[in-house]
Amino acid sequence: MTPDRRAFLKTSSVLAAGLVFARHVSAAAKDSAPTPYAEAIVIDGNLVPPLDDAGALDQTTTLAVKSSGLTALKATIGGSAGDFAQTNADIDGFDQGIRANPALYMKIEQAADFLLAKRSGKIGIIYSFEGVEMLEAKVERIDHFRKRGVRVMQLSYNRPSPFASGVLSPQPSAGLTQLGRDAIQRMNTLGVSLDLSHCDETSTLAALAASSKPGLITHAGCAAVMAHPRNKSDAVLRAMTSKGGVVGIYELAFLARAPQQPTLDDYLRHLTHALKICGEDHVGIGSDALLMPFDTSPENMVEWNKDIAARKASGVGAPGEGPPPFVIGLNRPDRYRVIADTLVRHGYKGRVIDKILGLNFQRVFAETWISSAA
Repeated sequence: MTPDRRAFLKTSSVLAAGLVFARHVSAAAKDSAPTPYAEAIVIDGNLVPPLDDAGALDQTTTLAVKSSGLTALKATIGGSAGDFAQTNADIDGFDQGIRANPALYMKIEQAADFLLAKRSGKIGIIYSFEGVEMLEAKVERIDHFRKRGVRVMQLSYNRPSPFASGVLSPQPSAGLTQLGRDAIQRMNTLGVSLDLSHCDETSTLAALAASSKPGLITHAGCAAVMAHPRNKSDAVLRAMTSKGGVVGIYELAFLARAPQQPTLDDYLRHLTHALKICGEDHVGIGSDALLMPFDTSPENMVEWNKDIAARKASGVGAPGEGPPPFVIGLNRPDRYRVIADTLVRHGYKGRVIDKILGLNFQRVFAETWISSAA
């Protein structure tokens, strides 16, 4: 594992592990009720699972992970700045961690694996990139990592890259480069999903136009609700929707005005705005948080603040970073139950909730993982 990933995982707490949470959904007409939670496909577009290459997880942590009800999650490989060697080592670590927990985790490599994970009771892990340093500005590296199981890739992480401009790039930015267009074409051909969460508006709109497949924004918020570089404008959301993609709403501090810790009401404002702009087929959950409850003890917050300071010093830290990555009310493994129940109370129909929980991400992953390579 990379130092970047180890530092982030240190914030995970197992103190609240092993709880099984009761669901409270009022009676409703059959066609309005969501699928019973235990039967639902639940996919998180960006999440950090408790996983270590040192061996099997303890029983308490295992029970907590299972209580989440997740079918699958997309996990970041290589951190925000892992190079080629570090990222390959990180993949080795994830592979070993999954092998060490064969009854809990499985690697997701094709669309059929979602149903396999659901039927087996395991949680599928989708390998993905947020950084681009591991590609070394070489399109052929996409082939290498596709063979190693990476199914989702980005073009930049906040700053400008050889492929595209990030959300912290000086404006007006250079936008999508020719190398970026070549990378998109290669991803489309190989069956790798294009994630534009950390690209700025100029690059995002150009990338969506250049792609022959849907583009994803796996974890973001809505700029119309809270203006911030990491939150997406309505123009971007509409462009993503027109290509058949999905936006996953995250739990980061950028949902609310700094230094406030976001609340469930803040989260719901972004989620419902995305539904208004994109429609029920194009919104999901991309927590960008820890699967386990975030440990807010003074000792852990010291480590967290050190990591935030390092990100700011390196230039990748976004404005307002500081509050831990969780929404008050969702800092628990089964956050998806809470979201579903909240949507029920606000009158959303079962089909809409089922799509948000995971069916939308499942559809787009299936559409984008089809390879046309010879």
